[in-house]
Amino acid sequence: MRATARPEIDLLCALVRRRSITPEDAGCQALLASRLDAIGFRCESLPFADVSNLWARRGSGSPLLCFAGHTDVVPPGEPAGWATDPFEPFIKDGVLFARGAADMKSGLAAMTVALEMFVAENPDHDGSLAVLITSDEEGKARDGTLKVMQSLRDRGVHIDWCVLGEPSSQVVLGDTIRIGRRGSLSGILTVRGVQGHVAYPQLADNPIRRFAPVLARLHEIEWDRGNEHFPPTSFQVVEIHSSAGAPNVTPGELNARFNLRYSTEWTHESLKRRIAEIFDEYDIDYQLDWHLSGEPFLTAPGRLSAAVADAVKAETGIDPELSTGGGTSDGRFISPAGTDVVEIGPVNASIHKTNEHVIVDDVSRLTRIYLGIIERLLLPL
Repeated sequence: MRATARPEIDLLCALVRRRSITPEDAGCQALLASRLDAIGFRCESLPFADVSNLWARRGSGSPLLCFAGHTDVVPPGEPAGWATDPFEPFIKDGVLFARGAADMKSGLAAMTVALEMFVAENPDHDGSLAVLITSDEEGKARDGTLKVMQSLRDRGVHIDWCVLGEPSSQVVLGDTIRIGRRGSLSGILTVRGVQGHVAYPQLADNPIRRFAPVLARLHEIEWDRGNEHFPPTSFQVVEIHSSAGAPNVTPGELNARFNLRYSTEWTHESLKRRIAEIFDEYDIDYQLDWHLSGEPFLTAPGRLSAAVADAVKAETGIDPELSTGGGTSDGRFISPAGTDVVEIGPVNASIHKTNEHVIVDDVSRLTRIYLGIIERLLLPL
């Protein structure tokens, strides 16, 4: 594709050409660092294990406004499902198709160009600007933003406001901004029984029979009714397996995995205790291990959310919905440091799918939204 008159689109095209399948970065961060370095950012590579991380900062004073995101993308899937090469940007009827176009290289391109525009007009701005980028968001999320935030904490760096470029919009650009996310807690369950012949159940102990009433109970519970900012907590079983390998043998073990997406009505510890209480009401020999992806977080309405909403309204005419829906994001690692976190990005309908895409004009509009956020937070009132 030939260069366009819009730097954010050219940068987006350069980013999606890099096959940065998690946890690979494929040179995306070096490209972004070269742009940020040119406008006075001090760029620092913070690799952990096989993950690439970039921390860049301009200025030393407070407040500190940080833009954050990730360069890694999910695998493209079967090539036959794509109309074009998923790592070669293709524009048709004003829509750009490529893996990572929406999640979230358009956000990275828009925030980078917005920073360039702001610094060009305000080289001596108040406060500080920063960019935090990882290649570990779509993967295990253990050596990316989590580790960078630990490093910044050890240095005494405090981020006041953070804007994540995740694709938050539902139908049209700016209709939704995320001011928080639900927590995610997974249970990894083993139910132990005694294998036996199906004709002699009295000589065996079928773990499926043992677990069935517990499973029914877990699905019947109303965990909570949510609150002003969060929907009700949900419980979902994602995997069950139990087999002895023959149709006339009852199994000796059952394995299952379930997930709770929970509101601020709970902590992961209180949820663990409640579920253990339920299991202990039944005659069942079990082992339950846990994996916490992140606690719920909420940015109370305030200066950051107001600046984002005003910038969206100025560009799109929309009063955005303030939401905590959707899955998890790296905001769960940033918010615990006392940082206000908001997510605003393109429409998310095609993310992780074949023929992922973003509206070209939306990338330019998102750039202006990000610029508006910076101006509202760092320029004198």
